[in-house]
Amino acid sequence: MKRIVTIQDISCVGKCSLTVALPIISAMGIEASIIPTAVLSTHTAFKNFTFCDLTDQITKISEHWKSEKIQFDGIYTGYLGSFLQIDLMSSFFDDFGKGKLIFVDPCMADNGRLYAGFSEEYVSAMAGLCKKADIIVPNITEACFLVGEQYPDSECDEIFIDNLLKKLALLGAKKIILKGVGYKAGQCGIVTYDVMNCKRSEYFHELVPLKFHGTGDIFASVAFASLILGKSLECAVKLAADFTVQSIKNTVSHTDYNWYGVDFESSFPMLIKKLEE
Repeated sequence: MKRIVTIQDISCVGKCSLTVALPIISAMGIEASIIPTAVLSTHTAFKNFTFCDLTDQITKISEHWKSEKIQFDGIYTGYLGSFLQIDLMSSFFDDFGKGKLIFVDPCMADNGRLYAGFSEEYVSAMAGLCKKADIIVPNITEACFLVGEQYPDSECDEIFIDNLLKKLALLGAKKIILKGVGYKAGQCGIVTYDVMNCKRSEYFHELVPLKFHGTGDIFASVAFASLILGKSLECAVKLAADFTVQSIKNTVSHTDYNWYGVDFESSFPMLIKKLEE
């Protein structure tokens, strides 16, 4: 059985970060180890949530793992809340990532804006971490910040996306998955770029005109696990996108659905079936 480690925060209520990554990766037949970077009572779309920073535990955990000679087939980082956590991940990649798949989701921005508490200095540090990754999976906002590109006022066309991919390639990652591409009417897409082979591919699916917290984490978790299982980049992206869309559809089929996350659990049979094809 493959074993991975995913490093991000955990919200006790709310489907995002580790509460998404752990069940999805496990359901896909991979042993999922974790390092929680923080514990929150709920995710940040709620009011008055509690927050416990676990930065001081990261080195202690990794040192114990080194003493036990624990190894992983892949490393997947999500939301990192500080410069120090980015620095610790860089060291973690050095200790555990040699010859393994390193997958970085630079969770820091959306809709043209950085998340609260982040700055241009944080962006620079995240760009440095992306240099050590095999695969990065930014949305368009994050991609623009990473390469110093102005976020467009209107919908991005194909020329803009291709230029963005070329600039992202200069960061040093071997492969790029760019989310949220919308230059085809009524559709949402993912464009990938294999830097070593200069190979570009795209996958578009129907645009579901709804926004839910955690869908990016769902997509990233499925894509990462698919790659660990040996799927091609194109196959991993298609599977991740289809699973995310189906999870949103399952959610809105319930008259009493929760606003704070999507029903990805009901989509597991579809996911497992697709993995076996």
